[in-house]
Amino acid sequence: MVKRNWVITGVSSGFGYEMVKQVLSRGDNVLGTVRKTAPVEDLIVRYPDNFHVEIVDMRDRTAVKELGQKAEELFSTIDVIVSNAGYGLFGAAEELSDKEIDDIIATNLTGSIDFIRAFLPIMRKKQHGRIIQISSYGGEVAFAGNSLYHATKWGIEGFCDSLSQEMAPFNIGVTIVEPGGARTEFRYKSAKIAKPIKAYDNTPAHAFQKMLDRKNGLAAGDPERIAARIIESVDRTPAPLRMVLGSGALKTTIEVLKKRLEDFKGQEQLAASTDF
Repeated sequence: MVKRNWVITGVSSGFGYEMVKQVLSRGDNVLGTVRKTAPVEDLIVRYPDNFHVEIVDMRDRTAVKELGQKAEELFSTIDVIVSNAGYGLFGAAEELSDKEIDDIIATNLTGSIDFIRAFLPIMRKKQHGRIIQISSYGGEVAFAGNSLYHATKWGIEGFCDSLSQEMAPFNIGVTIVEPGGARTEFRYKSAKIAKPIKAYDNTPAHAFQKMLDRKNGLAAGDPERIAARIIESVDRTPAPLRMVLGSGALKTTIEVLKKRLEDFKGQEQLAASTDF
């Protein structure tokens, strides 16, 4: 088994925590970012030589950009970076505050872009490395009450799709991971909900409230298995550009993309009518 050096953001819970546990158990080295160390104290104690922690707020652009240099000093060679930090924001577009909008864009979108860009010179010079962006099947489909979350995920997917083409000449693969619902804190604890406007009660914009209530059933996704599939993807060459994880997520994504393709095909005459 190849021993690798990983840099993973947002490792205090969810997919990040599961990935760190699994790669450390393989003997790999990890530099992980957290907002506070308490949730990973067990791993710090168990793997004092392999697990290195940095306290970073993804909204802090300077701190995020410094991660590349810190990781290079620590490991010399960076094999895999995983842009995982992020959260969900739920509510109708009208319900969202300016601060809520700014914060989720700074964390999920700008923070992810800054993190990845911090490692591009390092990987390009060595012509080595794998970039993994944790997105969501919500980066391909959209639901009411999730507008800003979708904006960040659709945005980072466009960035990574373009990036994959730029990095290909340097032997650097890019993978966008699109999980479905999973039993993590993302859905049941860390989700942020905008201040509700009563007019949106009993409309699609508030349908998400049922999803966030455990009494209505747990998500199908197993975080441990999802983390394992992500880790395994590093051994695939060429790197898969997109991976949808979760049978329900894949089914919905295929249905939405088929409908979108049908809509586009029906616009052939309209599209041609604007040509010289």
